[in-house]
This record gives sequence, structure tokens and C-alpha cells, in this order.
Amino acid sequence: MNMTTQNLLVELFVEELPPKALKKLGEAFASELAAQLRSRGLADAASVVTPYATPRRLGAHITKVWRKAADKTVQQKLMPVSVGLDATGQATPALLKKLQALGADLSDPAQAVAALRRAPDGKAEALFYDSLVGGATLDTGLQKALEEALARLPIPKVMTYQLETDCELPGWSSVQFVRPAHGLIALHGSTVVPVGVLGLKAGKHTQGHRFEAQVFPVLIMDADSYADTLREDGAVIASFAERRAEIVRQLAAAAAVAGAAGDAALHPIEDEALLDEVTGLVERPNVLVCAFEPAFLDVPQECLILTMKANQKYFPLLGADQRLSNKFLVVSNISPADASAVIGGNERVVRPRLADAKFFFDQDRKKTLASRVAGLDKVVYHNKLGTQGERMQRVRALAGAISAQLGDPALGAAVDSAAQLAKTDLLTDMVGEFPELQGIMGGYYARHDGLGEDVALAIEDHYKPRFAGDELPRNAVGVVVALADKLETLVGMFGIGNLPTGDKDPFALRRHALGVLRMLIEKDLPLGLDALIASAVPVFGDSIVDASAALAEFIFERLAGSLREQGYSAAEVDAVLGLRPQRLGDVPKRLAAVRVFAALPEAPALAAANKRISNILKKAPEVDAHVSELLLREPAEIALYAAMQQLAPQAQTQFEAGDYTASLKTLAALRLPVDDFFDAVMVNAEEPDLRLNRQGLLKSLHLAMNRVADLSRLVA
Repeated sequence: MNMTTQNLLVELFVEELPPKALKKLGEAFASELAAQLRSRGLADAASVVTPYATPRRLGAHITKVWRKAADKTVQQKLMPVSVGLDATGQATPALLKKLQALGADLSDPAQAVAALRRAPDGKAEALFYDSLVGGATLDTGLQKALEEALARLPIPKVMTYQLETDCELPGWSSVQFVRPAHGLIALHGSTVVPVGVLGLKAGKHTQGHRFEAQVFPVLIMDADSYADTLREDGAVIASFAERRAEIVRQLAAAAAVAGAAGDAALHPIEDEALLDEVTGLVERPNVLVCAFEPAFLDVPQECLILTMKANQKYFPLLGADQRLSNKFLVVSNISPADASAVIGGNERVVRPRLADAKFFFDQDRKKTLASRVAGLDKVVYHNKLGTQGERMQRVRALAGAISAQLGDPALGAAVDSAAQLAKTDLLTDMVGEFPELQGIMGGYYARHDGLGEDVALAIEDHYKPRFAGDELPRNAVGVVVALADKLETLVGMFGIGNLPTGDKDPFALRRHALGVLRMLIEKDLPLGLDALIASAVPVFGDSIVDASAALAEFIFERLAGSLREQGYSAAEVDAVLGLRPQRLGDVPKRLAAVRVFAALPEAPALAAANKRISNILKKAPEVDAHVSELLLREPAEIALYAAMQQLAPQAQTQFEAGDYTASLKTLAALRLPVDDFFDAVMVNAEEPDLRLNRQGLLKSLHLAMNRVADLSRLVA
């Protein structure tokens, strides 16, 4: 058997693949192919996998691939010895039948039985048949690996296409794949592996760049020369990662040239998704500098940037102040000696797009936002929750209630105006064309209407935070309207039973909940969560069911998950959130205090004692926190009471001042008297008065110790 290894190269040549999916397709094809070969013993963990993906090919280079996998010894249990052998040690008919089914040589049954292995199997002894199974050959193993890899590709949408067959009957057979495939390479070293998929047979030839390849077709001599040959003869950078890095390098160089020409430092806009998409559109990138008329810069730059990126896949150039310049970069797939025609063509194409944006902007400003309010009544928000107009009135009412809870009378008028106008830009031409600009355009139009910066910023920011890590609204008016907007969605959707399930969350309720949490915590707002939810329920009238409890639980679950992602332990999070703190701005301080407390030498004993106290009090729920000094008999309970009298007021003062760490440190001094109490005092005494008094003492202790967090949850 030949156990030497060689490197393997597989390439599937196809028509243009979907650019947004190309990176994932390339990585999946290579990793799945390698995994399939490893599972068949043709490659191992030491094999290095290099994925290739261009608009017209998926490929993989895998090192150390065997021509044939090693043979394997297979051990198979047959049956108990008592069933397989008779009293004289001869094979029973059942055993002979089993051996025959396994293909054993039965020309000498006695010898076949003697070759069996006897080994303990539970309480009895069993017969085992050991056989040598030949390892898979690369020809058959790669065929199956290829079929599996293609079947498991994360294809966004499958195409069905016909191909001519070589069968006797003339006709067509249909094939399904992401795009029609036209070529297959499978090279083990320099040897073609005879495999086939999608109606193709493997060979050594592929095609290079559609316009700039030096030769046609491109001959790949061996697996290791693939990337270099494609680059030299085919004018193609086969590696997605290399092509992306080359685009980044060229973008920076072209921006420097464009900036030097205009005496200002310019840089391309950062957009990882756009970079991936453009890498999926070109086989050999060539970055060119283009420009448009400076007059278009009067249009809000967000509109121009969006149309250039979304519609044309261009990279806008920004100055040091992040202001848009009138220059942009194009990643071309061709590199002519004179690029002026390519540059001119791209400049001609972008002009109508920018002209459309300017037209929308000019038209929209002819109507005030206030004049659009009535139009919200004609836009359905949800069939059970009415129109956008009705929704706006609910958000207004809720925003007013939040302003009142914050106790800032100066907020009222600006909050009401922003809440009333926040959704009106949905009716503008610009947002109709570019929904991503909702809020942003409202801010521009509010400034044009002379509504003041507070209201303009609030309209622009009320969707924030829109995603993880997004910034929060920049002013108090925006925070109130954003809170009201998100709470209205949460309370309304929970109230009609529209809850997220599994990974489905069509109304982004998880994101809205995290947005509410971030504003309450990071802005440290003096608002109780339950009170906030309660103030939102009445604005719906009788159109919803009150699902406040379920919503509060949902929000706390999101908070717990978020805190664990931030690095807090499950015990720390459970201890703090177990108390359901209402002012969520306190949560980070409580967590910090718990972390300090948990590191104290007294912490484990006090946490364990708290758990014991909780269990005792669960059996006596009617007990109140009252202690009669006259009924304190044992020295240990007298000492604990005295320590509490001294330390509890001090800890309470620190707690009320918001110094949670100091409060818990003060209470840590109770460790010895608490330990002594449990060592020396029988809580459930025979006399009812003594029992109630001791339970009351524990209740007082429990209340004092668990204001910051439920310390019993720190027990491992």
C-alpha cells in the first residue's frame, strides 16, 4: 500500500456567484471538503486547508492527502459464548450463520471458530470477530467528499439548470446548484483524480480572467502551482483573503493620491460588508479615483454615501473631519492602459443617482414635517395595533409620562414635539427610496423647519441604539422619545402575544429590550422598570392584554445574558438580579460590590449562612422582622443582636448613599456572630415565643444583608 502523501487541489469553475455570499461559500466549500476527507482517513489534523473563492470559482488546496487511507481493524461483537458454542465447544448453527453473513472463510469451521476472540461482556463472556477493512481510495473518497461538500454548502438560493447528457437517449437532465458549473479540477500532486460532479469530469484546465487572461484555457500542472499559475496566466487572484487585502491596499494608496491632488487628507469610508461584497465582484482588482460635481454636496452626505455604496458599490472618500468629498473610489475588474473610459463611465453612472437624491431632498423640504402628521393615519402599523398615527399618539402619551417621572418640566414641550414628528419622515420621498435613512432625514427636515436642535437631534436619534454597540441618543429629549418608542413596541407586541420564538424575532423585541436596558443603565435614569412598563399599558386602552409580568421577565433575561457576555459570572448576575432591582443604573455598582464582597475571606461562610436563613424563613413566611430583647436568652443570640444593632444602621446608611461596596464590607463583620449563633442556638425552639423571636432575628439579619444582592446565590 502506498502511504505517501501529496497535496490536493480541487476547483469548481462556475458562472458568477452571488457576491454577498461568496466569502461564506468559499470557506464552507474548503472546510467541508477537508472534513469529509479527514472522516474517510484520507487527510488528518496536520493537513493545512487553503480556501479559494473568486466570482467564478470555488477551490481548496489541502496538504498531506493520502492516495489510500490506512486499513482498519474492525472489532464486532457476535453473541454470548453460551449461544455461539455448544457444550463440546463446537460452533452452533446461529454462530455459523452470523459468520457467513460477515463473509468469514468457513472452509474450515473449526479454524474459523478458533480465530474468534473471547472477552468479558458484562457478567457473561462474548465472542468477537476481528476483521481488516481496507481503507478508502482517494478516487472513491474524494468523489463522496465532493458530493457531501456541495450538498452542505450554505447556498442562499439554488438554481436548476439543464445540461446535455451522454446517455443513449437524446435529451436533457437537470442539475441544481447555486450557479451553472462549467469546469472541475481535481489534482493529487500532478495526477488527475477521476471524479465528477454536476455533470462534469475532473481535468487540469480552468479559465482565467474573463477579459485579461494570458491564455485560454489555463493549464494547472499540479496542485501547488494553482494560485501562481492563475495569477500569471489567468490574471486572477484566487484567494478571497489576498484579493481583499489587495483592495484595502489599493484603496489607501488611491485615497492618498486623491487627497494630495486636492491638498486635503482623504480616506475611504470603512465598511467591512461592502469590502467583502466588492471582493466577491472582482477577480483582479484595480482601484480608480472618480469625482462628481461639488454642487451635489449640498445634499445630506448620508444620502449620497448610501446611494454610492448600496447602488454602485463605490467607496466614498471622507476628509479628516468625516465630511464627504466629491471624490470616490471604484474597484474595477479590468486594468486598461488608459483608464479614462472606465473612470468617465462610472462618473456618468453615478450622476443620475446623485441627481435623484438631490431631487428627493428638494421636494421633501417643500412640505413641513408638521404637515405630514395627518398622513400617518393612512399608514397601517399592525392590524391589531392600528395605524402609525395611533402609534404616534401612544408614544406621545408615554413620552409625556416618562418626562413627568423624570421630574424635568423643561423637557415636556420638546419631548411632545419630537414624539409627534418622529415618524413623519417615513412619508418623505427620500426615506421611501432609502428606508435606512429614517430618523436621519427627519433630523435634517426638522432643522429646515426651524424646530430647534433639541427636537432635530431627538427625531434623528429616537431609533438608537439600533444595533449592539450603537451610540445612545445624544440629548435628554432623544432618550425619552427613544425609551417611549421602544417600550410602546415591547408592551404592544407582548400585549397581543407577538413574542419572539427561537431565532425568529420579526419585530426585533430582543434588540428593543437591550436598547431600553442600555439607556436606563448607561444614562443612570431614576426610573423603575416596573413603573415604566405600568405607565405604558394604559396608552393602549383595551386593545391589548396586560402582559407586564412576562415583559419584565423577558427584559431581565436579556439583562442577565448581556451581563454574562460582559464577563460577570452567573453567580454574580443571579445574586444581583435575583432581587429584581428597579433602578437599573444601580446594577453595575451592585455587581462591583458583589465582586469585592465575594473576594473577602468572610464571604463563603456568610453566603452559606444566608442560604440557610432563606431555607428557614421559607418555612415561616408569616414571620416579621421584629426582635424582643427580653426573649434573647443565649449568649450567641444576644451577641448577634448587639452586632446587628451596631453594624446594620451603618450598612443601611452606606446603602442609601449608593456605596454598595462599603455596605457589604460593613456587613462582613457579622460573620463570627452569625457562625456562633448557628453553632449554639436552636432556632426552632420548643417555646413558640422563643422560636418566633429567633426567626424574627434571622428575618432582620436577612433584610439587612440582602439589600445589595441575594448573597445566598453566591454559594457554589
